[in-house]
Amino acid sequence: MTSVTPAAPETTATLRSRARVRAPELVGRRWLNTGGVDVTLASLRGRVVVLDFWTFCCVNCLHVLEELRPVEQRFPDELVLIGVHSPKFEHEGEPAAVEAAVSRYAVHHPVLDDPDLVTWRAHTARAWPTLVVIDPEGYVVASLSGEGHGPGLAGLVGELVEEHRAKATLRRGDTPYVPPTLPASRMSFPGKAVGLPDGSLVVSDTAHHQIVHLEADLGTERRRWGGDGTFDEPQGLLLLPADVAAEIGLDLLVADSVHHQISGISFATNEIRVVAGTGRPLRARSGGGLALEQDISTPWDLAWWGDRVVIAMAGVHQLWELRLDADPAAATLGILAGTTQEGIRDGVAATAWLAQPSGLATSADGSCIWIADSETSALRSISLGAGGPELSTHVGTGLFDFGHRDGSGHGPVGSEQVGEALLQHPLGVTVLPDGSVAVSDTYNGAIRRYDPVTNSVTTLATGLAEPSDAVVETDVEGTRLVVVESAAHRLVRVALPAEAQLVGGPARRTLRPATDLAPGVVDLVVAFTPPTGQHLDDRYGDPTRLVVSASPEGLLLEGDGSAAGLTRRLRLARGIPAGTLHVSVQAAACDDEVEHAACHLFQQDWGIPLRLVDDGPHELTLELRGV
Repeated sequence: MTSVTPAAPETTATLRSRARVRAPELVGRRWLNTGGVDVTLASLRGRVVVLDFWTFCCVNCLHVLEELRPVEQRFPDELVLIGVHSPKFEHEGEPAAVEAAVSRYAVHHPVLDDPDLVTWRAHTARAWPTLVVIDPEGYVVASLSGEGHGPGLAGLVGELVEEHRAKATLRRGDTPYVPPTLPASRMSFPGKAVGLPDGSLVVSDTAHHQIVHLEADLGTERRRWGGDGTFDEPQGLLLLPADVAAEIGLDLLVADSVHHQISGISFATNEIRVVAGTGRPLRARSGGGLALEQDISTPWDLAWWGDRVVIAMAGVHQLWELRLDADPAAATLGILAGTTQEGIRDGVAATAWLAQPSGLATSADGSCIWIADSETSALRSISLGAGGPELSTHVGTGLFDFGHRDGSGHGPVGSEQVGEALLQHPLGVTVLPDGSVAVSDTYNGAIRRYDPVTNSVTTLATGLAEPSDAVVETDVEGTRLVVVESAAHRLVRVALPAEAQLVGGPARRTLRPATDLAPGVVDLVVAFTPPTGQHLDDRYGDPTRLVVSASPEGLLLEGDGSAAGLTRRLRLARGIPAGTLHVSVQAAACDDEVEHAACHLFQQDWGIPLRLVDDGPHELTLELRGV
């Protein structure tokens, strides 16, 4: 492995003195949240403009939406924030799906629908999320990848406001945002559901920020919890075993995704109590600790496994475990699987990779937990091996491949058997009575079935509106699924037929363009300029960390692994035409000239599809925070 010492960071003023680049115009299919009016950069001249390149499958993009809200509020007359929705998956390019996402996530600024990635390419975006800052004269002044940029972005916008006020090039004005008219609904984008012994169901009414208890008719409400700020976009639900519920005084656990907490509900008293998480998003790698003192990141689903709660920690691409205690202060959290690297890597849980795990279900015999690993469109499982927990992949091949195809699954870990079956961003898994698994294949609008005995995938139902979870329901009339049809704001019953419907279709690949690089030596550079008033503090060593790997195996001959620094010399193999480069970076910057200065962690993971061509460039620059 060869490391290159990074150059001294340039100041914001130095970088902005370089040759200025006029921002490309905004081109897409249509505009949302503008009352039908097209928005141009020319019409916004005199205002600071921030483009937020996002896609609604991306949990990090959802984090950035929350980080941007206070920046919008701080500069209501000088700043125009524009979302550019640039889809990764095919379903995310569908007009109705984009409209639903804008409503689901309460996006209160104009959104350009960019299904063909025209504006994405024009602004050379390489990752979701990416922020591009444009000054009042229409020039690009910054490109920021990943999350955690909120305070620094606010500082940069403040600088631009003062600079252009002094130059008389600042124009205050109203926002082009026009709120849409939304139909009222009893539930709004419900996320997950759990069945109770009496036949009733509890559902996370996600966009209403509530938990609702429904009778078996799926319409009559028994009670609701939340709606007063207690929950913020709740997702996964877990009905605790009776003995555990009696010990801790809570019956149901809730994955409160935007609050970054796990909360519990008592059915007897209606008490709601936080059992894990501080309410702050996790910004640094962690080994865990006391549950009420540990930051966590966007918990999406929950499952009971043996003696612990398993958490699908979507925000950091890991599985965590929560060990409850009769004394709430003694409960603990720890990492069960995943390194925070995003992708598919099986084997020992501590070194395995996941990608936004979003659905969990414990097998009937308790031997494993099934996982809907959404960003890789994968069905995976975790089980106890001789050396501890191990990850296996049954369906799914990587970050950029998806489709709706029935057929065989993968062979066991270590084999070369690659299955035919494909999914598209599944969010839920449900164990069926025969031990097979129903997959809520969300972006295909389908319920799929994986049979571990035959190692095959079939289709049970299609035509659903973003199914995100399902519950097995059995009574005297038989067994069926109750499906959470999220984008239709309802629950529906789906039969379990004797023979599954077969669907054959072409494999697809995300629209994201590949990056051309030359085989051989390539210099990787991560550009990072600390926000004004901050600096890279190297008093205790290099405050940066770069982790590099690649797939398929053999693509990256030199330069893999983890080391300090923001540059790395790589050597890419000849004879491998394409692959994916995985890059993870962290940089810590501290406030200037302040006693007991606060430090801020910036981080981003990239999964970059590559195409190796002889005349390709020998340098790849990624913007963590380039100004």
